[in-house]
Amino acid sequence: MPTVRHGMNRRLTVRGRARRRQLMDFAAARFAEKGYHPTSVAEIVSGLHVGKGVFYWYFSSKEELFREILREAQQDLRRRQQQAIENEADPMRRIELGIRSSMGWLEENRHLFTLFQLAASEERFSPTLRRGQDVAVADVARHVKEGIVSGRIRDADPQILSFAVLGVTNQLARTFVFERNESPSQVADAAVSFCLEGLRGPGGE
Repeated sequence: MPTVRHGMNRRLTVRGRARRRQLMDFAAARFAEKGYHPTSVAEIVSGLHVGKGVFYWYFSSKEELFREILREAQQDLRRRQQQAIENEADPMRRIELGIRSSMGWLEENRHLFTLFQLAASEERFSPTLRRGQDVAVADVARHVKEGIVSGRIRDADPQILSFAVLGVTNQLARTFVFERNESPSQVADAAVSFCLEGLRGPGGE
């Protein structure tokens, strides 16, 4: 079935969705390589050999395009996490699998991680990043709360613990995977070890 384009009452055919995806993928690579401000709509359409009318059929502006790239990247990362934990009953193990799947996704999508960093420096994109962060914190907090009830995780504020898990994972990924090109699996091992040890309660062994 055709889908309604985000933000506008316009339905997209299969071909239309493919064209929109092509615009987003090409633009994401350009934004990651050159930055948000130096990349123009003219450069994007020229690189794809289409007219500006094609671009504006799908996006009202470069800002909307960038925001949609961020939003879909956040959704894709969350899908990867959900797939990794869907059959796991143990909340501690779910947190571990979430960390490992996140690190794997970030390694495979370095250019999108770069866009997250670019967006963090632009106030206009703060609401989009914040919504994604709120969802991520809520996801981790559900596991943390289950762990607290079962005694696997120490009794503390679930939101603080969830922010800590996400903060450690993101900082290690940025510093060691992206800046120093360390092995993602080894960095994930360190993140898991540090986070789980910090979360562990009296019944967590």
